[in-house]
Amino acid sequence: MTERITTDDAPRNDNPYSQAVRAGDTLYVSGYGPVDPATSEAVAGDVGAQTEQVLENVDRTVAAAGGSLADIVKTTVYLTDLNDYDAMNDAYRARFAATPPARVCVEVSRLPDDVGIEMDAIAYLGDS
Repeated sequence: MTERITTDDAPRNDNPYSQAVRAGDTLYVSGYGPVDPATSEAVAGDVGAQTEQVLENVDRTVAAAGGSLADIVKTTVYLTDLNDYDAMNDAYRARFAATPPARVCVEVSRLPDDVGIEMDAIAYLGDS
């Protein structure tokens, strides 16, 4: 049994995918770019600022399923420029200071709306 998770607190669009899907105790969060849900526009600033917005979007989606960033066990980070790796890591480290999840980070040629970062996540909600 799966459950589609939706929230107005994170960006939504008309594309054919869910913001997140819960399957048992596991939550699969779709990729988020640095879009402010209030304006539906990408936030200004460097990849550090963009990473902060991405993590806020992920956090809000996990919260809609009853969890928090502490429940995330794996992320995948997509950067359009690996020269932004340190800036992304600084923002990422600030949100996952205690127990960072497993992670993959790859450079991609382009992301929707020409943003510098996108991230998806998997959370374990068995204790939530």
